[in-house]
Amino acid sequence: MTPFSHSIGTNPGQEMHDFMRELFPITRSLTGPGTRQTLDVLGQHLLGLQRHRIDSGTKVYDWTVPPEWIVRSARLTGPDGEVVVDMADHNLHVVGYSEPVDAELTLEELQAHLYSLPDQPDAIPYITSYYNRRWGFCLPDAQRKMLKPGIYRAVIDAELNPDGQLDYADLVIKGESEDEVFLSTYVCHPSMANNEGAGPAVATWLANWVSRAPRHYTYRFVFIPETIGSLAYISRNLDHLRARVKAGFNLSCVGDERVYSFMPSRQGNSLSDRAARHVLRHHAPDYITYSFLERGSDERQYCAPGVDLPVTSVMRSKYGEYPEYHTSLDDLELVTPAGLQGTFDAMVACLRVIETNATWKTTVIGEPQLGKRGLYPTVSVPNGARKVRNLMHVLAYSDGTRDLIDLAEVMGVSALEVAQLVDQLAAHDLLVRVAAPGET
Repeated sequence: MTPFSHSIGTNPGQEMHDFMRELFPITRSLTGPGTRQTLDVLGQHLLGLQRHRIDSGTKVYDWTVPPEWIVRSARLTGPDGEVVVDMADHNLHVVGYSEPVDAELTLEELQAHLYSLPDQPDAIPYITSYYNRRWGFCLPDAQRKMLKPGIYRAVIDAELNPDGQLDYADLVIKGESEDEVFLSTYVCHPSMANNEGAGPAVATWLANWVSRAPRHYTYRFVFIPETIGSLAYISRNLDHLRARVKAGFNLSCVGDERVYSFMPSRQGNSLSDRAARHVLRHHAPDYITYSFLERGSDERQYCAPGVDLPVTSVMRSKYGEYPEYHTSLDDLELVTPAGLQGTFDAMVACLRVIETNATWKTTVIGEPQLGKRGLYPTVSVPNGARKVRNLMHVLAYSDGTRDLIDLAEVMGVSALEVAQLVDQLAAHDLLVRVAAPGET
């Protein structure tokens, strides 16, 4: 019985985009009702999703889980009673984790609590203050410049509950092996599509695909608030993760159509590094590779010394590298069904490569006679010579030291194509597997 309530349809990209419309307006943060509401929605699509909580004030390594932020409304009115900004219109209008306030201020006094972007005059910036007490409003710079002198009233109906909690969830899909592939995404950013909603959408559809695919590995999908959530998850599962995780991916910024981007793990040579680089060379050869020195998402925690999980990121436009990042311009027009579909396809290819990445060795001395085994075409067929040549290349390099990705890299073809060739040769007892996926 599958743990999922729905199947992948004929247009996953559009399905994911429709799903994002449900997530997009939710007021999320590190903690609070919006995060729980988001996990509720995910739970409707991922039966078997396990919910967890960790109390505010809990130490997780060098960090402390902050108070739970509960915001009900936030409005700034002007001298004539006009509404300047209202969180009900866009939840980026309030600084994340603002403390409660009900105050009247002059425009000069108010300016210290206003945030805008002069270089993007029509954008509402995303501003947070998780660990320092402050309050504020965010608005387009063009609007800010039009504010007239006078008395303004700032009202933020919020509370910071020291007895609150941080919520997160995970889903484990069992495979033949206890070794795991780890996929993590975050559920803390409000109303930003590429930076937030796309990750949970792609993760949900990948989990659905994994649940129906033959699999060697066990898969662990994690939905957490960024940074503090990954630290909390690591703190509760470190020994297990270090022992079991053989490959991993952090899913963030996976929905636009502009480019593909790759962030390696800290060591840069893990199975997930190798699989991602290989797939992207064939799926999107103009992809951009970033250095781990340019990290900025949860790979910071998963790859930290003492944790050292083999976690990489396959992205579209990388966080911090596209102009709409952390603004209201990161919307459901920037993220498209085609962009989501492309990332989904790339990630499926990565997982398939990881699943098939065994090591093989030839069983004969010298070149085998392919004709008597029906592997050599007796008439001219399209690509027949190429297929025979590649079969011989696989045999030539299968000396028990190269895995499937190595063979594909030597040959300059897709590892999934090589996997089909390997299956043909193994079916005729010309190859024997000397190491299964995940083995050394």
